[in-house]
Amino acid sequence: MDLASLIGRIVKQGSLTITGPGGRVRRFGDGSGSDIAIRVGSHWTGLRMALRPDLAVGEAYMDGRLVMERGTIYDLLLLAGQNQSLGYGHDNRAWPVRVWRWVHRHLSQWNGRVAARRNVARHYDISNALYRRFLDADMQYSCAYFADPAMTIDQAQAAKKAHIAAKLDLRPGARVLDIGCGWGGMGLTLAGDWGADVTGVTLSTAQHLLANERAREAGLADHARFQLVDYRDVTGSFDRIVSVGMFEHVGVPNYQNYFDAIARLLEEDGVAVVHAIGRHGEPAVTNAWLAKYIFPGGYIPALSEVIPRIERAGLWITDMEILRLHYAETLRRWRARFVAQQEAILAEYDERFFRMFEFYLAGAEVAFREGGLMVFQLQLAKRIDALPITRDYMAEAERSRSGGAGALRLAAE
Repeated sequence: MDLASLIGRIVKQGSLTITGPGGRVRRFGDGSGSDIAIRVGSHWTGLRMALRPDLAVGEAYMDGRLVMERGTIYDLLLLAGQNQSLGYGHDNRAWPVRVWRWVHRHLSQWNGRVAARRNVARHYDISNALYRRFLDADMQYSCAYFADPAMTIDQAQAAKKAHIAAKLDLRPGARVLDIGCGWGGMGLTLAGDWGADVTGVTLSTAQHLLANERAREAGLADHARFQLVDYRDVTGSFDRIVSVGMFEHVGVPNYQNYFDAIARLLEEDGVAVVHAIGRHGEPAVTNAWLAKYIFPGGYIPALSEVIPRIERAGLWITDMEILRLHYAETLRRWRARFVAQQEAILAEYDERFFRMFEFYLAGAEVAFREGGLMVFQLQLAKRIDALPITRDYMAEAERSRSGGAGALRLAAE
């Protein structure tokens, strides 16, 4: 298959113009919408994109061998995503794709302690300064909660934290374990605003140092402590456990260990909330480009892969919520902020790095809009009576906090 054949199978709606080697121009689609135009630098680039689009398209854009002449890389990926959601697309039965699926499912997700730390360092230890350029002020690097579409990213991230805290049904002095604590924002909020005693764990050296620095600066070092520890090695017992945006790094072979650890560490009357990306439909594999350049060892599960492990761990699923387009809106804001910082980022990194990160943010947003990705929040408990029998307490807890979704909704109006 050549590139023109592949594009012809995918792009049935919209308008795409491709200029190939030697200046040959081909047009695809029905002519509707904005005309997106790209230039492909060589026959070899086109062949690689045709055989392995899941890997080669991103690499060609990073290397400047796929050039956007009209529109942005987001426009191109959205066009492809919209057409694929209509049923047009690449043949997933092609032998390179089948080989990649087998390797990924069987070999790339073991994520033992050494591999897990190495994988985390590849992404999260790049530079705290980089993430400050496009995240909110609290450096929340997970799906925000848009209680109102007019919310800013800072308001929506505060609403996310309040939403999760309400599901934890916190009491002052509650001992909370934050698995995958990031730069400490969730833990500091639970300690400072909700009166919890927080222990956070991460495998990122940069996150670990900054989280503790933030705790000291906020005067919360006695109530929020952050450790460089694998979740499998945590000891003790906790009234509450929260894990936001970390489960995607666990790997399918370790799912049972993960939920067994929650069950082991949770008090008998304890509550846990797991917030993670999931996929609509059947189990699949991580996009090859994303696994190679952004999240090695990462995987987004179907709920059918998650729930059996929870059941085997002896935990109740006491509440489940699916956040559908919230992450798409989060990524849209991150991408805009990242692109707006292009000059400053290029002063620290090269063009290839900038295009890599831009491709990642654009592709992720399209995946949430058109590719069947979503976020799930699972509330877990050991005992059937660990929580009230209606959900009213969650809304009441959010409304009672000035940083909750209700107050932020009014602030956005």
